[in-house]
Amino acid sequence: MTEVDYSMSGERAPRPTDANLMPPLPPQPKSLRETGLERPLVVELIAKLMFVSGKTHLSAMTTRLRLSINVLREVLDFMVAEQMAEVAWRGESEIDVQYQLTGAGKQRASAFLERCAYIGAAPVTLEAYRAMVARQSWLAQEQRVGSDDLAAVLGSAHAGPGMLDVVGAALHSGRSLLLYGPPGSGKSTLALQLGQLLHGLVAVPYAIVVGQDIIELYDPAQHLPPAPQQASHARQALERRSTDIRWVLCQRPVIHVGAELDAGMLALRHDASGGCYQAPPHVRANNGMLIIDDLGRQRLGAQELLRWLMQPLARGSDQLGLPGGVQISMPFDNALVLATNVPPGELFDAALLRRIGYKVQVGPLAESAYRALFRQRCRLAGMAIDERALNHLLQLHGAQGRPLLASYPGELLARIGDFAGCEARLTVAALEQAWSSLFASCDMPAASLCERIA
Repeated sequence: MTEVDYSMSGERAPRPTDANLMPPLPPQPKSLRETGLERPLVVELIAKLMFVSGKTHLSAMTTRLRLSINVLREVLDFMVAEQMAEVAWRGESEIDVQYQLTGAGKQRASAFLERCAYIGAAPVTLEAYRAMVARQSWLAQEQRVGSDDLAAVLGSAHAGPGMLDVVGAALHSGRSLLLYGPPGSGKSTLALQLGQLLHGLVAVPYAIVVGQDIIELYDPAQHLPPAPQQASHARQALERRSTDIRWVLCQRPVIHVGAELDAGMLALRHDASGGCYQAPPHVRANNGMLIIDDLGRQRLGAQELLRWLMQPLARGSDQLGLPGGVQISMPFDNALVLATNVPPGELFDAALLRRIGYKVQVGPLAESAYRALFRQRCRLAGMAIDERALNHLLQLHGAQGRPLLASYPGELLARIGDFAGCEARLTVAALEQAWSSLFASCDMPAASLCERIA
């Protein structure tokens, strides 16, 4: 029997085919024209960097702005000719050189900073980002999630009749998936585990430029670096050819939001301190998965939220607003997973419920799955399994009529650890103490209470 895998290590387990799932990384631009950027934008980035750094080495500019030396030298030659910058020091090699701003350059840089404080990686164009998302979407569609993958990640012992087939169909089709069931049934954990089925890597730009506005897209907290098993493939891809370092190779993103989600989070948010706009969660989740948890608890009504998302998701793009009434078409290409404790019929009308691609009810575990999960949680907690205590736990569930929900083993073992400290040990007495603290229960079986008093 396959045990239920509820471990949340944060790493995905890449398949051996990950070497073939590398995104088509753009080549390194050898000229300003090849970057797709206007010269004034790059002049502004360089000037602001030198204004806050003083004398700046060419290699430091490459690291901070993520532009090649050839592109930087092309723009710096222009800035020198315009008397905005000058060579402050030159070493023996052509690239061993430091630049600084002139008096006129400092005035210009100060004005740049007042308008926009962004000093970071040079952006890519919106057109380049759209093209990359489309290519990576096609690559993902070529990789159908197999039944073995689903069973290995979700655990066949947990899956109800046909559950793996429904989840697999949802992931393959790209249609939305709704997980519903009582609190504590493991919906949130299962939703996050679905992210482990997203194999391969994606290229994510640090930022995007639209007109004079910069939208920051890469988030190191959400766009995770390649897992150890993927790192060698990523290095080989980067070493085989010179690539555009404005893009970062990441695991396919899994963005998780809950009750804090509101209408403002679905729009571009201006970061006054950073001088740029922050991309909303559904954009950062492109080529990955967006999980909306605790559906029905958001300030935005569930029906309104779903209508807000479903039409853009169906057409693969969302219209986002910039100042002055400018609307931009941003790619919206991810697997949408919803999780709720509320019966779906209470959240949505029939028409809207039909638009959700697949629905899966997540309920109590079978006894065998619950035992397997409890043993697994013991291993993760570093506690030796005590079968007598585990049998007693099943008796407590039966005596009090509590369903075998997936959240209970972790909650109980965590409380045993809280009470015991570093010497935590699984016993009947420790389990009953944890049970009582979890449920505020006063109806322990009399025999158990007597054993504890003795």
